[in-house]
Amino acid sequence: MASDATPLFAILAREIRETGPIGLDRYMALCLGHPRHGYYATRDPFGAAGDFVTAPEISQMFGELIGAWAAAILPTLPGERPCLVELGPGRGTLMADALRALNAAGAAFDLHLVETSPVLRRLQAQRLAEAAPRFHDSVASLPDAPLLVIANEFFDALPARQFVRTGRGWCERRVGLTPDGDALAFGLDPEPDPRLAAEAPAGAVLTLPSQALAVMRDLSRHLVARGGALLAIDYGFDSSADRPGLGDTLQAVADHRFVDPLLRPGEADLTLHVDFGALARAAMAEGASIQGPVTQRDFLFSLGLDLRAERLKVRATPAQAETIDAAVARLTDPDPRGMGALFKVLCARHPCLGALPGLPAPIAPPT
Repeated sequence: MASDATPLFAILAREIRETGPIGLDRYMALCLGHPRHGYYATRDPFGAAGDFVTAPEISQMFGELIGAWAAAILPTLPGERPCLVELGPGRGTLMADALRALNAAGAAFDLHLVETSPVLRRLQAQRLAEAAPRFHDSVASLPDAPLLVIANEFFDALPARQFVRTGRGWCERRVGLTPDGDALAFGLDPEPDPRLAAEAPAGAVLTLPSQALAVMRDLSRHLVARGGALLAIDYGFDSSADRPGLGDTLQAVADHRFVDPLLRPGEADLTLHVDFGALARAAMAEGASIQGPVTQRDFLFSLGLDLRAERLKVRATPAQAETIDAAVARLTDPDPRGMGALFKVLCARHPCLGALPGLPAPIAPPT
């Protein structure tokens, strides 16, 4: 075994030797969610001292605007106390900022957090103690009640399968071992999957976000049956039913830089670009209507990001005002690789809800 192998490498190597190469979905699930050696089970990865920075960590304005958005919708949901849900709440930063806007608006709700990391649960429980959050391991245990769900950078980390176009057809990408057994390596199933027929050149990579689509379907059924909406914010693209998104977007990040996704498993974040078109089609198949996707830039400006920034700068020092302006620029950067354009916003919602703020007109599910 290599001298820099992680504890998780030994577990992966043993499984591969016993059962054969594993799919990318299994690899991601173990790397991110193993109860002892998984990435999220062992650390707080957020912020300058961690591995990456998310929008809520860039500025309080992001969470405050999400809170104002939620405050406008919660009173329209059926029942006296709907549930406000966050999927993958990180340190609780977004929700802590959102709660200021929600409390100022006098919104009534019960807070539920879907989080598997014990490290992050402790941070969330401490930071959000006044809201008395209730924790869940998955969306399956959320209460049978109207839900308003926030999912910021959640879907990108859900395990997915990948296939590569070969002369034989679409063969699933697998994670196996090098001949000496000291490292992980990508390979392909020898036989193609007969269910995949998309046309593409040799070497093209197709990602099937199986777990993301399952979560979206489950939540959409809930929203249609009980009422509510789901707001998904993530980086990704908008595919169409007849033009699936192609390309290998798997990436690993550690210490704010990209690293080899097969090197030191369990010690880097693994993500894939979100296919918003596929998420929208999954929601509509369950009877939900959708709004979006739109770019994060358009969504935040529609909610009044520029006005909020000006209000904060009224009492700011010159240095603080410069920081506020920098945060606005970063959150709304229109460059194709910037957060303003690369990040998209999609809402799945009950068909009878009115049009929700910051988003295009609703698209009804097919009848």
